[in-house]
Amino acid sequence: MLRFESIAKAKEASTPFIHILISTFDLFYSMSDYFIHPSSYADEGCQIGSGTKIWHFCHIMPGAIIGKDCNIGQNVVISPSVTLGNGVKVQNNVSIYTGVTIEDGVFLGPSMVFTNVINPRSNVNRKSEFLPTLVQSGASIGANATIVCGVTIGRFAFIGAGAVVTKNVADYALITGNPGRQTGWMSEAGFKLKFENNEAICQGSQEHYVLENGEVKKQNPTT
Repeated sequence: MLRFESIAKAKEASTPFIHILISTFDLFYSMSDYFIHPSSYADEGCQIGSGTKIWHFCHIMPGAIIGKDCNIGQNVVISPSVTLGNGVKVQNNVSIYTGVTIEDGVFLGPSMVFTNVINPRSNVNRKSEFLPTLVQSGASIGANATIVCGVTIGRFAFIGAGAVVTKNVADYALITGNPGRQTGWMSEAGFKLKFENNEAICQGSQEHYVLENGEVKKQNPTT
């Protein structure tokens, strides 16, 4: 495969057909404050924030809202009325269905799955029965995890690869297994917290966390 240091060099080495394709790509990119690969579709009526990048074979449907500085990987579908906040990373092969809301700074791992109907049948129309799912700021959902609709995943929660989430998840909670169960707590930097006397220090950031009444909170530094 050839690699080019610039669009100009690619044009010089290309056939006429490829030259036209690259020119169209270059023009589209220069007219936008976001990037969409030519193989992807952004339907009229969607909104895409500045700095966002949408890669190969994606479909952004009418009414979808994508915030600033997001990265949308290959083969992603974002359905009508879905909202993504700023700085969201969506890895390859993820479908985000109507009813799902993603807040700022969320990570969605490769091939993780959302649902929006609890009891689907192909011959029963249940579009009026979509259950909302909320993924709050900073949460991470691992590869091949499944999020059953109607739940809230708390701030900076961490859903392990392959986990199946069927109920609400607390802030900072670590969920693993099928069905998903809480097996610990995670810091905002993505390290497992080890509590002693209800206090823990993140090994990555050195930030201080406390466990009170079954809830984890990050302590603000003393000024």
